[in-house]
Amino acid sequence: MKSPARLLMAASCAVALLSAPTAAWSAGKTTADKPASVNCAKVKCIALTFDDGPGKYADRLLDTLKKHKAKATFFLEGQYVKSRPAFARRMADEGHELGNHSYTHAHLREADDDRIREELTRTQDIVKQVTGKSPTMIRPPYGELDDRVQAIATEMRLPIVLWNGGSRDWATRNEKAIYDEVLKNAKRDGVILMHDWVEQTVKVMPKLLDALRKQGYHVVSVSSLRGGGNLQPGDIYPAGTDDATLSAEAPDDGF
Repeated sequence: MKSPARLLMAASCAVALLSAPTAAWSAGKTTADKPASVNCAKVKCIALTFDDGPGKYADRLLDTLKKHKAKATFFLEGQYVKSRPAFARRMADEGHELGNHSYTHAHLREADDDRIREELTRTQDIVKQVTGKSPTMIRPPYGELDDRVQAIATEMRLPIVLWNGGSRDWATRNEKAIYDEVLKNAKRDGVILMHDWVEQTVKVMPKLLDALRKQGYHVVSVSSLRGGGNLQPGDIYPAGTDDATLSAEAPDDGF
């Protein structure tokens, strides 16, 4: 007859053997789900940025980005963070970058200093309240920028991020046109302007991400780009954005 000690040891070994495959599967799943870090100094990167959100199709866009293991930067309006908090929270939880696009999509160059501060501060506050994270950069609506806006961004310790390529999704509302425009403007370390309230943008995104990957691009957040990770308060990035490029920003039609 086996001793109690030997019976206990045999039972322990059996439990360990049964548990091992489950533990190994869990460890493998965790590793697989964790996105690999991308060094944009060594590989070709591009940043897709989405203004005016969270838009009403943001959840579908987030599903696509997650499936393709792509990261984006969302420039949020405070008023829509307030009305769609779950989408903003999900953006933060899934590791996307959050930026400040004012509270009401105001023309900041036409506002006095107090109004500029209010538009930007209210958005900082509500994003932090909803997501637990503060926006790390500002994109002024319409790309409108002057010395006062830049000074207030510096005061708030935030860089200013514009763009050097657009999608014109708000104007065309056409999947093929959006696809062609983005690929035409794609370049290494490019910052592409899009909108998550344009349904055609969300619909064409799987095809667009596949095309960018085939061209060798890694789709990353702005701060992962070369030159995007060391921005200082008040810095304007990317440098050399011209007025023609800035015309790609949509009017505020209510999203």
